[in-house]
Amino acid sequence: MKKQFIVIGLGRFGSSLTKTLMEAGHEVLAVDKDLSLVQEMAEIATHAIQADSTDESVLKELGAGNFHHAVVAIGENLQASILTTLILKEMNVPKVTVKARNIMHGKVLAKIGADQIVYPERDMGIRLGKQLSSDNLIDYIQLSPHYHLVEMKAPKAMNGYTLQELDIRAKYGITVMAIRSGDDINVSPRADEKIQTGDTLLLIGSSEEINHLERKYE
Repeated sequence: MKKQFIVIGLGRFGSSLTKTLMEAGHEVLAVDKDLSLVQEMAEIATHAIQADSTDESVLKELGAGNFHHAVVAIGENLQASILTTLILKEMNVPKVTVKARNIMHGKVLAKIGADQIVYPERDMGIRLGKQLSSDNLIDYIQLSPHYHLVEMKAPKAMNGYTLQELDIRAKYGITVMAIRSGDDINVSPRADEKIQTGDTLLLIGSSEEINHLERKYE
């Protein structure tokens, strides 16, 4: 289903988000005070507008209140980020997602009603750190403070064993969501599915459980 977004702040995070949403078939109104950033997005976004998002009258003129989802991706100017978020919530935008620079910034955003707070730099740092510290982890996504979605190369020690024989869920509390072998993906694999060297496992579990599994198969 096509959705309509307003993305405010067109730095690296905002511009990347805009491109991704457009590629997914949605409509995006891209907004920034910097004319050069707006011009870069002009041929990518549905509409790209130079505007000051801290001015309530400007946001009303842009029809920000008509969007179901607003994303505040303002980077360095914390005051502008907070004020823009506050105005959008007062305009009753159903969902406002805001990029936070740090935990304190995030706490302020939560206090004024931001529906979702994201920490791109922190999350990417965690994700990259997990990848670099392991020979088996391919990708690592935090789903919640406690649970993670992980892509992991099947260790050689798993070769030829079925999921039932490995008993990963009972031993480690980790669910095997899918197994990828080359271009083939087996979603919700059966207990008698054998794992081969070179397979990629898609796992869900806590950080502690995943670390335990990794140490077992180092």
